[in-house]
Amino acid sequence: MGQNHSESLVNNVKGVCDSNPNPSLGRDSHVQQVAPDRHPASTRKIKTDKISKIAMWNVRTLHQKGKLENVVKEMERINLKILGLAEVRWTGAGSMKLGSKTLIYSGEHTHERGVGILLDVTTAKSLGSWCPISDRVVGAKLVAKPLNLGIIQVYAPTSDSEDVEVEKFYEEIEKAKGYLKSQDIIM
Repeated sequence: MGQNHSESLVNNVKGVCDSNPNPSLGRDSHVQQVAPDRHPASTRKIKTDKISKIAMWNVRTLHQKGKLENVVKEMERINLKILGLAEVRWTGAGSMKLGSKTLIYSGEHTHERGVGILLDVTTAKSLGSWCPISDRVVGAKLVAKPLNLGIIQVYAPTSDSEDVEVEKFYEEIEKAKGYLKSQDIIM
């Protein structure tokens, strides 16, 4: 026993995260799975000591022509494996391939806030699952050795924000952590 319901959901259904405590098949939900037909054998494990460069960038907006291409070029120039993005300002949640890169993102219906994680080709092959929590928090789980790697990309509220918004932000981080196992490395 000892597991809460959200942990058992993640352990039983690969790549799916959901806040609904009463899951049923065939329902619409805010769930993303990068490769719904991906078999665990086709997910490539990466060695955590091989991930040499990880960075975070407040891009101010990707909602302008050419900004995303610029971010990808900078990622290649610096030879980053994982790039966390804040203030993406895209609506909805999704994933896309950008040449050899994979971008997962989470936003709301307005072009404000938004977060994303940009992965290089080898790191993207180890992407087991990901979960858009809100326009401030997105989580991803990389299958790695010796331990899996959980990445939580956030866009924190400023000190001017209401206490309610700050509390909600910390609750969303805890929710993202709940989709990872306790022995996973969390970044």
